[in-house]
Amino acid sequence: MKPNIYFISGIDTDAGKSYCTAWYAKQLSRNGQRVITQKFIQTGNTGHSEDIDLHRRIMGTGYLPEDNEGLTMPEIFSYPCSPHLAARIDNRPIDFDKIENATQELARRYDTVLVEGAGGLMVPLTGEYLTIDYIADKNYPLIFVTSGKLGSINHTLLSLEAIGHRGITLDTVLYNLYPTVEDKTIQNDTMQYIREYLSRHFPGTKFEVVPEINNLHQTM
Repeated sequence: MKPNIYFISGIDTDAGKSYCTAWYAKQLSRNGQRVITQKFIQTGNTGHSEDIDLHRRIMGTGYLPEDNEGLTMPEIFSYPCSPHLAARIDNRPIDFDKIENATQELARRYDTVLVEGAGGLMVPLTGEYLTIDYIADKNYPLIFVTSGKLGSINHTLLSLEAIGHRGITLDTVLYNLYPTVEDKTIQNDTMQYIREYLSRHFPGTKFEVVPEINNLHQTM
């Protein structure tokens, strides 16, 4: 049976995961899939997830019943930092059972669930447990977000090394063109380099270019 839960991570906090998660969800919807996104741990918010807000605005769906039920934002912490620290500041542990139950309920209702992580692959969820450990334990196929900003080749290749080492299935790499840069020299070269690297080392992985949304602020 084809997996219908995918985890979305990226090279770092500013890779554009939320933007790319929403864009990818919209493409899947246009292809006839019933798709929903989840922010498995949100930090820096109280009572709602700003990343889910962005997802719904780009997807054009408005809030969904599952958002109001809390299924798409099962764990929210107030301080904008790594989940392990956010949990410590709020003086409560991350409830992994709650996250798992919410994700599985979404998977029962939808064809595809896109689970957006917090920060990059190696961000700690607890003192000993990293995001990449969570992905490997759940055996989720990974959708990985990178970009053409300076330094992203290094961050991408380090991440790919870790993905391969953990035996994680790298389903798709999303190459984020947002926000717009005037000088596209690095962006274009990085895109070509990563494409060629994937063809040699991850030949089964799809590569998708995520375009700029020119009216993003109006969309939001």
